[in-house]
Amino acid sequence: MPVLKNTILYGGILAVVIAVVGSVIGYLVDGSVGLVSALVGAAMAFVFLGVTAASILLGNKIAHSDFLSPLFFITVLGGWLLKFAVFLVLLFLLKDQPWVNNVVLLLTVIVGVIGSLVVDMVVIARSRQPYVDVALPGDRPSTEGGVERSTP
Repeated sequence: MPVLKNTILYGGILAVVIAVVGSVIGYLVDGSVGLVSALVGAAMAFVFLGVTAASILLGNKIAHSDFLSPLFFITVLGGWLLKFAVFLVLLFLLKDQPWVNNVVLLLTVIVGVIGSLVVDMVVIARSRQPYVDVALPGDRPSTEGGVERSTP
């Protein structure tokens, strides 16, 4: 799915930008502890973005490309619940570590989550997905159940 590939690509670029900017700000705020905290936060944001894309791809495969199938929704919701549980576990494990600045880590994760939502919105808004699947004159049936446009 090109939409998910673009989401992961732009999400990766976003994570690198957040890691660089967050590391500089974190270093200025709390030295090497702030730098490491920003890098951990950026990595967490990218992993969570990847879990969303992976759950959609897995749900699509399990539901056999039927986006209205309950199996699709169960898989995607399970991915979101997994992300939430992993986030809570990481939060509790990292909060008392001497090498983590909690404020830098939390702000980096928040910026990453908001940024990934913006990336999702931009990728979906720019994707050219058909609203309906109809055959036009000159089209031939596709092997995937849709239609293929003939090129002039």
